Amino acid sequence: MTVTDPLTPGEVDAPQLSLSTAAARNLATTTKTVPQMQGITSRWLLRMLPWVQAAGGVYRVNRRLTYTLGDGRLTFTNTGADVRVVPQELRELPLLREFDDEQALGALADRFVQHEYEPGQVIATAGHPADQVVLIAHGKVNKIGTGEYGDDTVLDVLADGEYFGAHVLTGEATNWEATYKAVTRCTVLTLRHQSFQELNGLNEPLREHVRQVLSGPQRPHNPHGEADINIASGHRGEPVLSGTFVDYELKPREYELSVAQTILRVHSRVADLYNQPMNQTEQQLRLTIEALRERQEDELINNREFGLLHNADLRQRIHTRSGPPTPDDMDELLSLVWKEPGFFLAHPRTIAAFGRECNRRGIYPQSIDLHGHQVPAWRGVPILPCDKLRVSDTRTSNILLMRTGEENQGVVGLHQTGIPDEYQPGVSVRFMGINDKAVISYLVSAYYSAAILVPDAIGVLEHVEIGREG
Repeated sequence: MTVTDPLTPGEVDAPQLSLSTAAARNLATTTKTVPQMQGITSRWLLRMLPWVQAAGGVYRVNRRLTYTLGDGRLTFTNTGADVRVVPQELRELPLLREFDDEQALGALADRFVQHEYEPGQVIATAGHPADQVVLIAHGKVNKIGTGEYGDDTVLDVLADGEYFGAHVLTGEATNWEATYKAVTRCTVLTLRHQSFQELNGLNEPLREHVRQVLSGPQRPHNPHGEADINIASGHRGEPVLSGTFVDYELKPREYELSVAQTILRVHSRVADLYNQPMNQTEQQLRLTIEALRERQEDELINNREFGLLHNADLRQRIHTRSGPPTPDDMDELLSLVWKEPGFFLAHPRTIAAFGRECNRRGIYPQSIDLHGHQVPAWRGVPILPCDKLRVSDTRTSNILLMRTGEENQGVVGLHQTGIPDEYQPGVSVRFMGINDKAVISYLVSAYYSAAILVPDAIGVLEHVEIGREG
């Protein structure tokens, strides 16, 4: 708002001696920017992934045959405060892996008993008889054992959907090898061996399945679950060498290229008359493709079919020790992807939370130069920001660490170049015609996917707290 002082009595306006700026602007050419878009991010994932040509729109990942060991997570349902395990999810337990009798699984799920534990309470104590399988419906549990020098050590952290004591179902009379203590408020479901045996005696299909599993031969495999390759070493003389072969998966995973599409419409009047100094169609296309690329990165992370978060192996997921991301947690993540780790990927707020934890400990992470940008790093591995790793309503997020490239058996991006009407690699802009209202239409399409070549190419630090005070 402009305020003009009123003239005092007897005062008159002074005559204008030169052209006013308001009038001069009518003859001047305004300097302007191209249209700006706040939704454009650095898209580090798209820049760092090696992109592989997927001819025919499909990419097949051939792996060695892997024996499924039953190490998945279980899903639960709740009605108010009452929690129940989904019966079919009990097949994640090793003993029930191939069992598909829904009636028996339902009866087994009904026998689980719900318990609540406060932080610090012990769920199972080392040295005491192990007589039950424990399913963690909600919360976080520390597995505590004796360290090398006799002190207590956190051996593992278990959380939602994980379990312990599954060996109890086989009838082994053992003691707990570790103590399990609640870190947060926990809801667990337990099934005692006696209750399982009672149902086993009443249900013929279950009894037969257990008998076959316990009497069947153990299939030899390496620590990664892959079928063993028999190799002799350290021998002398001329012993008979065992024959071997490398077995492959009979049904390897195939990734089909996904698509993100939209129809861009531009009125012919705009395209004809308003193209100076900027081409209107080009600017419309530029911003549309930027939005497509943002959606592409979001899908590569969050898509349930091929997104990295949902396709990371369950054995490659860990939880924080205390909630916020600490240097210890980042080191633990590096221990999962220790073969040539490429980069961490985290939400900017998560990176800030990690910085606060480092400051608290008096640690100052280094920065490294990456493509001309100074980015934070941990142990020499860059930590790159990505807002597609969403923050939950409870202010938690995830951190990804990955190895990339086909030659490293890592994570790769998939696209196809050379497609008709290609505007950028993997992006086509196809003219669709002009309708009877003189509106020009263009079909804008982006084709992409991502593949994890071997399970240990990516690790996830889950449920990272970024809003804790103190």
